[in-house]
Amino acid sequence: MTAATTPATAPRPAVAAPPRRAGGALAGTGVLLRFALRRDRVRLPVWIAALWAVNSLSLSSLTTEYADAGARAGLAETMGGAAGLAMTGPERYLAGDYTYGPMMGQQMLGYLALAVGVLGVLTVVRHTRAEEETGRAELLRAAAVGRHAHLTAALAVAVGASLAVGALLAAGMAGSGAEGVTAGGSLLYGAACAASGVVFAGLAAVGAQISPFARGASGLGLGALGLAFALRAVGDVGADAFSWLSPIGWAQRTYVYVDDRWWPLLPAVALAVAAAAGAYALSARRDVGAGLRPPRPGRPAASAGLLRPVGFALRLQRGVLAGFGAGALLFSLMYGSVLGNADDLLAENERLRESVLRLGGDGLLEAFASVVMSVLAIVASLYVVQAVQRLRGEEGAGRAEPVLATGLSRARWAGSHLAVALAGGTLVMLLAGAGFGLSGAASADDWSLFGELTLASLAYAPALWVTAGAALVLYGWLPKASAAAWAVPAYAFFVVYLGELMSLPDVLRDLSPIGHVPQVPAAEWRWLPLTLLTAVAACLIAAGLAGLRRRDVDMK
Repeated sequence: MTAATTPATAPRPAVAAPPRRAGGALAGTGVLLRFALRRDRVRLPVWIAALWAVNSLSLSSLTTEYADAGARAGLAETMGGAAGLAMTGPERYLAGDYTYGPMMGQQMLGYLALAVGVLGVLTVVRHTRAEEETGRAELLRAAAVGRHAHLTAALAVAVGASLAVGALLAAGMAGSGAEGVTAGGSLLYGAACAASGVVFAGLAAVGAQISPFARGASGLGLGALGLAFALRAVGDVGADAFSWLSPIGWAQRTYVYVDDRWWPLLPAVALAVAAAAGAYALSARRDVGAGLRPPRPGRPAASAGLLRPVGFALRLQRGVLAGFGAGALLFSLMYGSVLGNADDLLAENERLRESVLRLGGDGLLEAFASVVMSVLAIVASLYVVQAVQRLRGEEGAGRAEPVLATGLSRARWAGSHLAVALAGGTLVMLLAGAGFGLSGAASADDWSLFGELTLASLAYAPALWVTAGAALVLYGWLPKASAAAWAVPAYAFFVVYLGELMSLPDVLRDLSPIGHVPQVPAAEWRWLPLTLLTAVAACLIAAGLAGLRRRDVDMK
């Protein structure tokens, strides 16, 4: 008799639990923080030094131009009008002795808060959404990097940069020895600027979770900045409640050097914390590389425009173009609303009045309009640089390689984006001129200004083309240094906005393309400089395309 035996079942090997990442969702934050600081080792010091320099030079200019109490009283009377309040800050700064501390609080604090906010937005987007868009974040997360490490490192860099700006501004103001500038007020001055950067860094972190693209996230953050500035302007003119809806309004309502109130910064801290917490929560609800707002599905077949290089480039850049166009139109409408009060605005500021009148023209109105037109041209030049920089973005993300693998040449590919930059910059400037003309004509009750200012905006088109050519030369020959093209509009802002206040020599203004444009409508149209600018732009474009043909394209 035989007995059947059942073979023993082999024991199943124990499945090892997946190793847990040290630090959990924040693993690798320190490494990413050091990496981000290394990447920004030039960019951040330049930003911080530039903001400190602008603040110091502005204070120096005020102490020089308004050395006696009578001049300061006259300036306070001018700034007390609706136009002055909308462009600077609340009327409370004018209540007492309008010394240099209250001057800086009213005239500079809002603009510095705006600039530090831009720094916070760009820094966060650069180290979060841009990293996901290029695929580097996914690669790094395959290692021991937590889900929230990128966001935490980006916020740490942005907050640190904002605090560094605030500390440097506070030290510079406290050490100036200017009348009305106290140590306590200087500390609050720096803290208010830093708070703005922290708030908008948090809002940019939320935008980075919503949009699947870096440009969209930047647009959301910068759009919040523009809205905050507009609400502040409306509130300062009369409807005070609107200013309390704006982080920039909170900074200005500290009333530095007047009341030195710290408590208006509490809403800024609360909003920054809430925005950061919301960004972390939203980050856990989406996939890496995706946004909470998914891209709209495209058509089953491409349109005829998308089959052509220029149409495809326009499709890629239409969002940025629309954003800059809307922003330029908004700012031009705001500037135009004060055009009718140009005589009153400049009547008490003899130095600025003389500087404006040197442009020519029949009166202050035309001369003031010419100055504003130069400022609007700087906004348009920012778009031009951004549009040309899209070439570097497409190449760096690896999207240029498959496009160039077809029958499309490098010159046609780059030329398509360049055409969008040239035509788009001209369109942005035309919209700014039309908005300025429409609002200015209504303010001055002179409807001939609409056509005159709209036409005058086209005089700046050749200067925008030169800016595009300079950006293309850098991209074609030195692609890693292509970001240096931002120095062109930055320098133009320096010589146009601050040149007259600091009495800069004309030769420095001539180093900017905008400096060679006839200052219409105050001055007569002169075709020779416009023709020469166009010729310089053509030479720069040809040189940039030649450099692109000679170098290797970045392969992914």
